[in-house]
Order: sequence, then structure tokens, then C-alpha cells
Amino acid sequence: MINEKILNSRKQEITDNKIIKKIKKETQKSDNKILAVIRISGMVKVKNEIEETLNRLKLKRKYSCVLINSKNESIMGMLKKVKFYVAYGEINRDTLIKLINARSKSIEGDKKEIKIDSESVADSLHKGKKLKDFNLKPFFRLHSPRKGINSKLQYPKGVLGNNGIDINKLIERML
Repeated sequence: MINEKILNSRKQEITDNKIIKKIKKETQKSDNKILAVIRISGMVKVKNEIEETLNRLKLKRKYSCVLINSKNESIMGMLKKVKFYVAYGEINRDTLIKLINARSKSIEGDKKEIKIDSESVADSLHKGKKLKDFNLKPFFRLHSPRKGINSKLQYPKGVLGNNGIDINKLIERML
């Protein structure tokens, strides 16, 4: 009798946990935030461990930019590790469309002319797709920013670290 009660309560906990996980997945899918990460520091005097993390994030050159999903915990851990070498923040839809129009490249190379509907690409990126799904390179190469930046200080005085929504201003200066 007691064992049956314990089993029933355990089954109820398992079903409750499954329902909670489903709800979390649904909210994560609808609430995806895209972060733009731009490498600011160069390649000189960077520790091997930091360099490896930057390479895994596909930030191999100065002023290269990648788009990451804020729900991916492992990538967010890597981002925390390299926050003194990059500028990052939440990119809005308009800036994302401009970035895709101006700087997206095909995986096959520059020889192939690609025609992209950047608005549909931006919408599907918010839904969780990746740039590789659209046959695009997973990074963007940007120009150095117009009017310069203070590249040695953290965000309020410089550009390193979490810029929040001000990353959009920086990206527009770099297009």
C-alpha cells in the first residue's frame, strides 16, 4: 500500500517535470535573443587559451563578427572567458538586416553570386536557425569603426565587454 503511494507520487513528479521541460523549450524557442560578438583586440600577446576560445567562436581576425544565440550556455561561457577581447550585445532586427545585406558571403566563395532575402534570414535566425542553413559563412568581416574607438577600456568608457543595445551603433559604424 505504501509502495503504491510512493510509486504514484513518483510518476506524478516525472510527468510534472516533463511538462515543465516542454514549457521551457517552448519559451526558449519564442524568446531567442541574438548576440553580435565583434573581436576588438588583435592577435599579439594573446594567451593560448584565449586564442583557442576565440578560434572556436570563429573570431580569428580583428573586427570579425559572429552571431550567437543567447540561450546556448556553453557559448555564453566562452563569451564570458573572452569578454576582455571582444565587444558584444543584443543586435536588433534592422541592424541584422543591414549586416546581412552588406557583409554576408557565400560558403562556395566570391565567385558565386548569391541572392538572399535578408528579412527572411533575419526572422529565421531569431527562430533558431543558423547562417550555414542559408549557405552563408558563419562570420562577417567588418571595417574598422568610423571615428575610432577606445579599444583598451570596458564598455562605459570603451567598447570591450557587454555593450547591450549600443552594439548596434558600433556595427553601423563598421559597415
